[in-house]
Amino acid sequence: MINDVDGIDWSSMGHAYGPAVDVPVWLRGMASPDPGVRERALGDFYSAAHHQGDVYACTAASLPFLFALADDPATPDRASIVELLVSIGRESVDRDDGGVRCAPDGTISTACTDSAAMMRDRSEAFVAHAADVDPGVRRAAIAGLGLFLDDADRAVDVLRSRLPAASGIIERLLVVKTMADLALRLPAAWTVATAWLRGLADDASADPDVRLAALVHHARCVPEAVGDDTVPVAIDLLHRLTPAPQPKTDEKLRRAGSGSGTCVCTPAPDTASPDAPPQIVAAFADMERHNRVHAPTTPLLRTLHRVLDHRVPERTTLLTEQLRSPDPATRFDAIGMAQDLIGSWRGNHARLVTLIAECLLPEDPYTAVAAAETLGSLVPVTDVAREALAAFVAAQRTAHGPDVWAAPDPLLRRAHQEAVTALARLDDPRALPGLLTALDSDVDAWRAVQVAGHLRRGAEELVPRLCRRLAAVDFSQQAPGFSGGSLTSALAALGDPGAVPAITQAVTAAVRHEQWHSAASALEALASFGTDAGPALDVVRPLADAPDVDLRAAATAALWALERDPADIVPRLHDLLGSYCHRDAADALGRIGPAAVTALPRLKEMMTAGYEWTRLHAAIAVWDITGEAEADSVIGTLLEVWEKNEATAYHIVTFLSRMGPAAAPALPRLRAELARARRGRGVAHDEEVQRTCRILRLRLAALQDRERKHWELVPGAGVGPLRLGMSPAEVAHALQESATPVGGPCAQEDFATAGVSVFYDDAGHLACIALGAATGPQTTLAGVPLAGRDPGQMEQWLLEDYAAEHEGSILFTPDGSFALTDLGLLIRTQQIGGTRLTRPLIVIEDWFESTYHRDHLPLEGSPPQDGYSAELG
Repeated sequence: MINDVDGIDWSSMGHAYGPAVDVPVWLRGMASPDPGVRERALGDFYSAAHHQGDVYACTAASLPFLFALADDPATPDRASIVELLVSIGRESVDRDDGGVRCAPDGTISTACTDSAAMMRDRSEAFVAHAADVDPGVRRAAIAGLGLFLDDADRAVDVLRSRLPAASGIIERLLVVKTMADLALRLPAAWTVATAWLRGLADDASADPDVRLAALVHHARCVPEAVGDDTVPVAIDLLHRLTPAPQPKTDEKLRRAGSGSGTCVCTPAPDTASPDAPPQIVAAFADMERHNRVHAPTTPLLRTLHRVLDHRVPERTTLLTEQLRSPDPATRFDAIGMAQDLIGSWRGNHARLVTLIAECLLPEDPYTAVAAAETLGSLVPVTDVAREALAAFVAAQRTAHGPDVWAAPDPLLRRAHQEAVTALARLDDPRALPGLLTALDSDVDAWRAVQVAGHLRRGAEELVPRLCRRLAAVDFSQQAPGFSGGSLTSALAALGDPGAVPAITQAVTAAVRHEQWHSAASALEALASFGTDAGPALDVVRPLADAPDVDLRAAATAALWALERDPADIVPRLHDLLGSYCHRDAADALGRIGPAAVTALPRLKEMMTAGYEWTRLHAAIAVWDITGEAEADSVIGTLLEVWEKNEATAYHIVTFLSRMGPAAAPALPRLRAELARARRGRGVAHDEEVQRTCRILRLRLAALQDRERKHWELVPGAGVGPLRLGMSPAEVAHALQESATPVGGPCAQEDFATAGVSVFYDDAGHLACIALGAATGPQTTLAGVPLAGRDPGQMEQWLLEDYAAEHEGSILFTPDGSFALTDLGLLIRTQQIGGTRLTRPLIVIEDWFESTYHRDHLPLEGSPPQDGYSAELG
């Protein structure tokens, strides 16, 4: 039939790249005895006539010829033809709504409807191909049984008959998956198909791969049937499928590929254009690598994770088993699944991060690349992997020399680079030698530039190198490498004013070659230095009148940062509020503050705009100009914007943190945000949103403490008028109250009016001050009130926010209390009515170092035995 291909008027049809006159050439090429010709013909057809899954009229017209090729035993590589047919058919069925559609080229088309009808008419061809002697043809055709057979009973019977005849794990898994596809597509098949899946899952005599597939796909069809036993059963079946681990002495060899071997892939040859930017080349290589499947059970486990969805504990348990698997292919594929979970759902993921870090093995660079890349993408959650990353980097430098960043072996080089860049994102100075090698050798320097701005402690050595590289950028090119933007951004982040001359020169060069976007980016970098960039004023000032709006807006904002003259700048920014750069102009007006009051009418008008981001930027500017006078309208606008567009959360909570008490109406929204289980946009932003919300919630709760006394915390020395080491007489005098002796081993005294209990050491010196949870004075740490708070919230803030930022030393006592020993601060709880609230104690260093005193403070009675204590203990 292929000889009849010229009987079609292909010129009347089109594909993704123009008229379809080359389709017959591709169809003939698919039948060529030359493998290279066949590969090019298939690739060209996919690229043009089935571009990104599109179905054109020429695609539908090709189907009879594709069926003929698939049916002809003489056709080489029939499996690829059947796979193409299934792909076209799947897209056609999915897009077929029974009517005419708008084709990708904008014309009216019935191609999807016509193709779907032909697939159903030729469904028996897929039945035949699914029983073909060629295993490749069989595997390609099985999916068609679930897609194109409309007779439910017939389809179920065919699939049932295929399972015993299937050869190999991949074919068996395809049959089971297709039965589930059929059940979800045809309601008439659902009852019988799901019962068959359930029966297979429970059949102890069936192969474990079949049982696992049946369990997963039954859960996919009947998600409400997922129970507490689903994951344990899946793990048990996975264990049965996993090869027994080899002796420990063979560990390196096995991890390097002598086991399944499916993880050790030779990088594809570099076929990219030599003129392509290196980051573009790397992006395409990464797309190819990320699309690989290394273990046959991987699609199955991915499906199970999709079914489990929000069940984070169950998914964590499953991933723990996957990451600990003795099979290197299973471990490798689990890294990506763990990244999906951590990147999508909030929670304590330290366990999974640690397991990913255990895949950083110098003898297995292929897996180490994936592990390091994942750890870098999940910063700051991956801070617990900091030492593992540093150890991996050090081991590679020891084994391969200090220039391992530029090693000739691509896998070795990439593994090292990913680990170094992950460390840099954690602001770890141990990343600095690798970044310097990159910038000095020019090997993959773009990777170093991307992360250099995170490593502020390395600014002294990084800034000169980045400046030299910026000076070498050729702005005469339309796409000058990384266009200088990443370099100026890195220099701005490092904050060294020594970069100002180089950035100023970059502005001049970019303007000279009319690279407006690059010039605007450089101006934004200059503005970040404030008045330290004053020497650049002569370059910046003329650009505030530039015809290009982006450039003019950036220059105007930079003018304010450099010379702070509102009389000149405010009118310019007011004019820009009428341009598409109005949000940038609003931000700049907000930075000017009260001196920009003349812009208020236009900014208030922008607060009513339909676009949420416009309203957000305008509201923030109005607050910065007027302060509390417009608090109600500003907070109301921000809460409306946040409710409508969750992507604004990061910007809004960052702003709320500087509104002070005026942000109190946002408390319910802050609580709602912290109750969300799914992440917002980006791990780093989401972690910052949570951290800021926690701090805001605690600080705003302090509004309830207005009637309480407020004492200043003096770390390690005392609080309010009390200082550790005082005598009982000095304490009573400081509190202006007589003590009520309680006694006990540490001479406890209570001051009921003050709401304070004190304890003395053997020498009669004040050793511990305990503030009452509800009646004692309030004291704060970093603006956060410590007394009378929810213990869980307080612990989370101390551990995840304060201690991490201030590198504090955390101590847990057996009763479940927690302390910052370097501050002499211990947080216990006190029962107030039916609620347990936090109670801060200030303790002398000797008692922290004493097991007896440390484990029994504050000595008011028996340690609490509630669920909170048990959970922490």
